[in-house]
Amino acid sequence: MIVKVLVPQYGMAADKVEVVKWYKKEGEKVEKDEPLVQVITAKINADIPTPESGTLVKIYAKEGDSIEAGKVIAEIDSGD
Repeated sequence: MIVKVLVPQYGMAADKVEVVKWYKKEGEKVEKDEPLVQVITAKINADIPTPESGTLVKIYAKEGDSIEAGKVIAEIDSGD
């Protein structure tokens, strides 16, 4: 099953995040709740965790890209 990784909303004013660093590459195995990608807003620096274990099959944002809250940033194949 394909699981979408969404950009969380970090407060009322943070409607976009900037992708700082991906910890995994497409095709790599990921474990549930491990840090997947580091993002920043004007006020915070945070990691988006992996929602499910599986294989990271698609990354939609490169390092340096700005992505709106609620948008899909990656997809994971959980194997189900």
